[in-house]
Amino acid sequence: MRHGTRAPAATACATATPFPSIALLLQGGGALGAYQAGVYQALSEHGIEPTWVAGISIGAINSAIIAGNAREHRIDRLRAFWEGVSGGSSGWADWMPHLVHDHHVRGWVNQIAAGGTVMNGVPGFFAPRFPPPPFQTAGTAGATSWYDTSALRSTLERLIDFDRINSRDMRFSVGAVNVRTANFAYFDNATDTIRADHVMASGALPPGFPAVEIDGEQYWDGGMVSNTPLDWVLSAPSDLDTLIFQVDLWSAAGLVPRDLASVAVRMKEIQFSSRTRAATDTFRELQTYRAAFNTLFNHLPDALKNSPEAQLLAGASDPAAYSIVQLVYRSPTYEGDSKDYEFSRQTMEDHWRTGYENALTTLAHPEILVPPTEPPGVAVHDFLTPRAGAQPRSATAKDPT
Repeated sequence: MRHGTRAPAATACATATPFPSIALLLQGGGALGAYQAGVYQALSEHGIEPTWVAGISIGAINSAIIAGNAREHRIDRLRAFWEGVSGGSSGWADWMPHLVHDHHVRGWVNQIAAGGTVMNGVPGFFAPRFPPPPFQTAGTAGATSWYDTSALRSTLERLIDFDRINSRDMRFSVGAVNVRTANFAYFDNATDTIRADHVMASGALPPGFPAVEIDGEQYWDGGMVSNTPLDWVLSAPSDLDTLIFQVDLWSAAGLVPRDLASVAVRMKEIQFSSRTRAATDTFRELQTYRAAFNTLFNHLPDALKNSPEAQLLAGASDPAAYSIVQLVYRSPTYEGDSKDYEFSRQTMEDHWRTGYENALTTLAHPEILVPPTEPPGVAVHDFLTPRAGAQPRSATAKDPT
């Protein structure tokens, strides 16, 4: 477990791209996570397999399923998880959306399905506590959370080969926050032996879910501090050209709310998406400074090049090229603020299909697979975000977006 700000270095791997390192980064977002499964399916069908997968919350679960299975079984295991957790909402709330096209009606149906999640929980994931927390003994998990997540442990152990994760065939990282110290921590198979506890800790969002104890400390959902593992992956010292697929479930861009319902939606979007934008902007700025130093370093006389100060800076000046591909889910207006806990089968299928189609749209642009050659060696691509007066396009390191 790493409490610091730097991840261990990545390892070069053979891939179907010019990049020896491919990272798949999966944000938290509850029921929206089926979108990430659709994205992975499209990548896999195009022969693009991650060498490093990292996640937060529901992204940690999807990451563990990917890293904890052989390539030929990953889609099936993801499908088994998402069909399992959406299996308890079958009935009219699932078939009615096929019959209606009005967003107001669909929103009403989704709210009912979300209400069912609140009352009944999600099969293979969590169940409501009885008696409820106010009637439980203080200091126990029952007194500090509304739902029991013991079913999730069984689901993870059934669908994930943790020995495979710990064999390090694929790099794996999940983030959580220490309840006592508020420090953010990453559990990484480069340094840790990963268990179901680490995945559950990353998704232990209070007050719904109880904290998870690991090595004598209690951990909550990492999304409380940072809802993307992007900063962790970018912190790794490496000279490897890296292709990053950043899959977000919350859109940073949105409309000004017009009622309390849309206020609730916008609050969640801002809370859970802003860290991704900040991490990307900070990294591009840092790479600009590194590129400037590398240019100066090449013109220094040998005496200065060999000085401790110059060598220190040279060691921190990452020469690698980065292609950061952003895929951001943008929900229909009918989903509302309950979209992260609306687990109906129809909505799950909608999310999966949207992720698959968004990934196909993005993969149709071959430039994402070309390492940038111009300083500072960072290209950020987004072919999904609508832009006023222009088509979605790639962003260079100098773009403000």
